[in-house]
Amino acid sequence: MSQISVYPDKESLAAGAVDLIIDAARLAIEKRGRFSLALSGGETPRPVYARLASPPFREAIDWSRVFIYFGDERCVAPEDPRSNYLMAKTVLLDQIAIKNTHIFRIHGEDPPESAARDYDNVLCNAFGPQSREEGKLREPFDLILLGMGENGHTASLFPGTAAVVETKRRVMAVYVENGSLWRITMTPVVINAARQVAFLVRGAEKAEMLKRVIEGPFQPALLPAQAVRPTGGKLLWMVDRQAAAGLRIKP
Repeated sequence: MSQISVYPDKESLAAGAVDLIIDAARLAIEKRGRFSLALSGGETPRPVYARLASPPFREAIDWSRVFIYFGDERCVAPEDPRSNYLMAKTVLLDQIAIKNTHIFRIHGEDPPESAARDYDNVLCNAFGPQSREEGKLREPFDLILLGMGENGHTASLFPGTAAVVETKRRVMAVYVENGSLWRITMTPVVINAARQVAFLVRGAEKAEMLKRVIEGPFQPALLPAQAVRPTGGKLLWMVDRQAAAGLRIKP
């Protein structure tokens, strides 16, 4: 099931995303006693994390029952300005009452294949592998936040890379020519098993690609965001008015 919500500006988009996180956390904790959240990097979620870290919103979640993961990471040290973890730590994680043992960063400073293997082990230890062969996890994520680049990439699933069409491995190391950098990413195996996946997209520069991804032909190898199709959960597109400008059917 897919849903598109359009917001007037980045502030209202951030407010909507915070409401989503709070509601998902409350429901998960009420039903299962814990809430698993995978964070996205980039500039779009920064105001979301800042709002979530401020009162009264941070008090709306029982952080002792929240477990934080990352959908992808650049292969850089955790103090590197390019690190997704550093941004989340500075803006959100250092501002809330969450235990360090509940935060699971990707060790981008390690050799790429080793970092991918270790993060796969982190996911297996937390959620339990349903089958090592199939790559599925016994327990899905409650909520995965994603962004979308101007080239249609999401997480570190880039056009033409093997991770986009992966069907067994949960976490992969990918080399991205643009930027000449290794990255670690969750694959569609994990993302599409989540209870909820939410894309956060803003800006006029994303309008053309958003239209192609949502309304165009299915070409996930070229438009990796199209590979995100949760099998049993909800897919939410939370976008600002500028990004939604090209959509044929106005939601």
